[in-house]
Amino acid sequence: MKNKAIFLDRDGVINKELGDYVCRFEDFYIHEHNFEALKTLQKRGYLIIVATNQGGIAKGWYTLEELNKMHTHLINVYGENGIEIAGIYYCPHHPLFTGDCDCRKPKPGMLIRGIEKFNLDAAKSYFIGDKTTDIEAANAAGVNGILIEIDQPLGEILDLIN
Repeated sequence: MKNKAIFLDRDGVINKELGDYVCRFEDFYIHEHNFEALKTLQKRGYLIIVATNQGGIAKGWYTLEELNKMHTHLINVYGENGIEIAGIYYCPHHPLFTGDCDCRKPKPGMLIRGIEKFNLDAAKSYFIGDKTTDIEAANAAGVNGILIEIDQPLGEILDLIN
């Protein structure tokens, strides 16, 4: 039997949007208003997976070390609140700096890797994002896309997820 997952964009969905990339750990604010909704989704049998464009790495705005610090903090804070992150996928590329890649949204590379690694049923999985590129990536991967407002609480869209 295949698994199902909730893919989450990062900036503007699970942490505060700052207008561009979050470049410093000190500016990485996790939305606590999503804890209960994510626990509810886990109880419904969904794996929680993050898929995020991080082109600021290619631009030299921050390092992989700084990004890993943010992601380790996210895993720890979620874990302390009963939420397990099954995986975090990020695209460190930017077309103007590193050329084309298969992972930068709207391309579906990160989602496809998650689908393969976790044996997911794409049609029963969702990708929640705050940009149309997130929804385009979802569609390209055969995943259900849900577009939310920047920093919108996920509890407000639980009824859209079976």
